[in-house]
Amino acid sequence: MRKAIIVWGGWQGHEPEACAATVGELLREDGFSVDITGDLDIFGSPVIANADLLVPIITGEQLEKAHANALVTAVRDGLGLGGHHGALATSFKESAPFRYVCGVTWVSHPGNIIDFRVNVSRQNDPLMQGIPDFDYHSEQYYLHYDPSVEILATTTFTGEYDEAARNVIMPVVFKRHFGAGRVFYSALGHVAAEFDHPYMRLILRRGLAWAARR
Repeated sequence: MRKAIIVWGGWQGHEPEACAATVGELLREDGFSVDITGDLDIFGSPVIANADLLVPIITGEQLEKAHANALVTAVRDGLGLGGHHGALATSFKESAPFRYVCGVTWVSHPGNIIDFRVNVSRQNDPLMQGIPDFDYHSEQYYLHYDPSVEILATTTFTGEYDEAARNVIMPVVFKRHFGAGRVFYSALGHVAAEFDHPYMRLILRRGLAWAARR
């Protein structure tokens, strides 16, 4: 049985504990054994490297350089890393090693909670198979992302809330390889209630299963 570790913490506006519980349910349904913890000191523990999947649901916080470097090594060696919305994109923003391995950094969400369109750009990819373009109501994330990512879905900024973003096409869902490890990210899921959206839930479920150690 594959083992997943979910670590939650940081800013409570993203409802990290509730989201961690829901992600844990999804992973257990897919046959994972799941440990959920709010103890950020776990990043200094060897249990991280021995897991098959790590899901940090954390906004902000600090990560010691030695722990960040150990995490990078663990992913290179096959640990899967995945998350949604603030997870990865807003976790440990001051840690360069963490930014390097996760491949994404949040920088803005013009208009805050708005309606926007998600366009599936790789409908033949197994993670997106059967999922059409769809409307979504949440924060439309403006991201800085690694050029190595494989973009699976995008959104286009209209410029209504920030002229500087007009017509910018931004990744919403991506995957990437990092050494022997896999990284998955979906920008959807600002709060726990968004897991009620069937496509948001399905995309994350497939993506985390894909990212886990083979």
